[in-house]
Amino acid sequence: VLYRNLVHKSKKELEQESEGALMTRAIQDVDACVEGMRKFTTEVFDTGVVMIAYLTMLLWYDWRLTLLACLFSPIACYLAEKLKKAVSESTAAARESAGRLSGATLDRVDNALTYRIFGREENRNQAYEKFLTDYERKAVRANLWENAMQPVYRIISMTGVIFILWFGAKNVLGSGWSVWNIAVFTTYLSCFTKLAVKASKTAKLFNAVHKARVSWKRIRPLMKEIPEEEKRPVQPAGVLEAESLSFSYPDSNGGSGCEDGGRILKDISFTARPGEIIGITGPVACGKTTLGRVFLCENPYEGSIRFDGQELAAADDRERGGFFGYMGHQPELMSGTIRENICLGETGNGQEERLWECLRDVCMDRETEAMAQGADTRIGNGGAQLSGGQQARIALARTLFHSRPVLILDDPFSAVDRKTEKAIMTALRRRAEGRIILLISHRLENFAQTDQVIWLENGKAEVSTHQALLEKRGEYFRLYTALRTGTDKEKREERRA
Repeated sequence: VLYRNLVHKSKKELEQESEGALMTRAIQDVDACVEGMRKFTTEVFDTGVVMIAYLTMLLWYDWRLTLLACLFSPIACYLAEKLKKAVSESTAAARESAGRLSGATLDRVDNALTYRIFGREENRNQAYEKFLTDYERKAVRANLWENAMQPVYRIISMTGVIFILWFGAKNVLGSGWSVWNIAVFTTYLSCFTKLAVKASKTAKLFNAVHKARVSWKRIRPLMKEIPEEEKRPVQPAGVLEAESLSFSYPDSNGGSGCEDGGRILKDISFTARPGEIIGITGPVACGKTTLGRVFLCENPYEGSIRFDGQELAAADDRERGGFFGYMGHQPELMSGTIRENICLGETGNGQEERLWECLRDVCMDRETEAMAQGADTRIGNGGAQLSGGQQARIALARTLFHSRPVLILDDPFSAVDRKTEKAIMTALRRRAEGRIILLISHRLENFAQTDQVIWLENGKAEVSTHQALLEKRGEYFRLYTALRTGTDKEKREERRA
């Protein structure tokens, strides 16, 4: 249940919590809860039942002395209960520190090469040492409250031995509350010692329960049953309409994050029909990637986006998953095989043929065949064993494999040469039949094959065709001319080489 809640957290919620904190919550807090429950359930029998047996035996020998000697065991339990605040606070601080340490560890591993290249390894090591020292100090403090008090609890529980030695001796001499012989005295003393030890464990049990309560408090908000998701049905083709679409990232308080002048996208309107490729481009930081992600509804938008007449904001995640396929600017590959990254576990008739068809469309089939295990070659964490261009093409193949009526492709030509780029564009033109492709790119040469172009600048959009934008001889024309000049120069140099 906890796992399903973690993976269903919204993007905003995940961004507000470090990976280390999520790991601590998913592993250490669960361990603490389980350990608390285990101790409680086992001690009910192992300690509770046995204590009752010992106490019954002691009462039978001398009920007055037993009540007097056992007076101190409840005091030990009472002390453990009163210390719950200190135990809880120290445990919570240790948990939070463990999360920060885990986050620092992940950062140090993931960015090791960057720190090495820029000579910042020692700086990051010092920062990591601070996190480690903080965790050591808080973990020791938490363990002291839990374990250092155990001898104190035992001493308090054993205080009743003083009364047993005094009044028990009188019983042996025949001047006490009962008449004992030395065998009864020895048996009574032995049983009381075992009872006192069990009582001290009961006091320690309070500490374990307090720790479990701290961890339970941290994970309880996530312990909500999430129903199993049905397979997302792929929706039929339809018309995509955006009307007066505006967007700004919400601030930390849930507001819009900016006034009207701070909106990233403003009053964008266009209509796309099945079979069309819509090119999206503009200057650096103009909102191209943001526009692509708006259709995923990670954050609320203003205006209207309709697919086949249905407003996206009114659709649930399952329905939207049947509308859109998405390839992000970052490949986001898993440390599995090429097949696993593309198919994502999907099996069935025709799966193998579709896999290789997608690899051919992204010009990755020959490179895959040349690998030792072919499509079953493992690519390492995040695709570390692949080049940047190969990573992008694997991500594109995945999007094509899980085709949807609308495909949003953010820079699919990343790190590929012109020949490969041209072949991929030809494949996209073929795959556009019966679906809509939103192509986000700065490679304007390919936009001659698009049906519409959305030119973004200062948050506003001009929707036209490639040729019409060139004829206006505006910023689009200047950018296209500059890129074309550079490309022609590269071609001449290649021919000379």
